[in-house]
Amino acid sequence: MAFIRTTLLLGLLTGIFLGAGFLLAGFFGAIIALFFAFFLNFFSYWYSDKIVLKMYRAKKLENEEIKEIVSRLAKKAKIPKPELYSINTQAPNAFATGRNEKNSAVVVTKGLIDNLDKEEIEGVLAHELSHIKNHDILISTMAATIGGAVSFLANIAWWSLFMGDSDRNSLMFLPLLILAPVGAMIVQLAISRTREYGADYSAGIITKNPIGLAKALRKIEGFARANPVRGNSATSHLFIINPFKADAMAKLFSTHPSTGERIKRLEDLAKKI
Repeated sequence: MAFIRTTLLLGLLTGIFLGAGFLLAGFFGAIIALFFAFFLNFFSYWYSDKIVLKMYRAKKLENEEIKEIVSRLAKKAKIPKPELYSINTQAPNAFATGRNEKNSAVVVTKGLIDNLDKEEIEGVLAHELSHIKNHDILISTMAATIGGAVSFLANIAWWSLFMGDSDRNSLMFLPLLILAPVGAMIVQLAISRTREYGADYSAGIITKNPIGLAKALRKIEGFARANPVRGNSATSHLFIINPFKADAMAKLFSTHPSTGERIKRLEDLAKKI
């Protein structure tokens, strides 16, 4: 069911993008938008992981205990063991990146290793491996690139209002300027939240200990609220918990579901197990 929902949401996001191209330049604009979407997805598919790793100055992880946990969990999840990297920050967090199961990486922060116990770390790592197994990384990248392209077309429409034919542009571009970017953002959020719930569930099944992940989420959430980090908020959807400071509007359009709801679902799963 989650796969069908995600496929429909991606289709809707692509439709918004093509519709934006049509409003901007008719049928020809829709064709150009389609080719542009293919180009963006091709680039993000091959290079997004390298860009993110360099952005956070991630280095190969040299921790035998973490390597052993990942090896064991990867075997349970029936996926190849991903590359392991670390970020030198005291904020406990983690994310996965890569284009597929054979070309993937899991990144953990120094704070995750220092502040969480083995049970909690295992839950977090199982969550990230679940993202890899469920192909969430590719889906999130596609959503982000198409959504960014919609915003790019909206910017073109904005400038066209002032530089083009006023009779043609006065009302035609208003839906593109206002509704297209908002619609794209809502679809991206729906995709991201759906995949987070799915990864939590899969992690609970893999470890047979959903409470370990629930405890980790509670700790990481508390640390993120007390000590938000500075960084590129456009990458917030990658992390298991958004580590950046969020104002009221950002919370409304959060890429993550409520941590309280995630913990409740994990506790319910623990009862079933």
